[in-house]
Amino acid sequence: MIATLRPGRPLDLTPVLALWGASEAEPTHTDDIDSLQRLIRRDPGALLVAEVDGELVGTVIAAWDGWRGSVYRLVVSPAHRRRGLARKLLAAAEERLASVGAVRLQAVVVETDARAVGFWWTSGWERQSARLRFVRG
Repeated sequence: MIATLRPGRPLDLTPVLALWGASEAEPTHTDDIDSLQRLIRRDPGALLVAEVDGELVGTVIAAWDGWRGSVYRLVVSPAHRRRGLARKLLAAAEERLASVGAVRLQAVVVETDARAVGFWWTSGWERQSARLRFVRG
């Protein structure tokens, strides 16, 4: 399996949403075409996708707000897991964020997703336990 990584394009958005659903990524109210279109208009290059033989098999959002880089939606198709693709996507996200000037990075990880938490424990990233996160919407 050789995965090709590239920035997401408008034609990728429906397959991205399908991948997230098939991969059982925790759904949010921004999992829709309009929100993804806004993302790639506001921050071109933020959505990275992985393809194998033309099939979309992974995603990561590496968003930059001018203050901090954020990593979201690191998702790999169940059929392509345990082959290093998540690490490749994370490395691409880190590289992308460094290229736009981000020096502080954060990742949003679903605490109840044992696979995700296990990945992040071995990623070289540090768990920040002294902060609470509050959200709206």
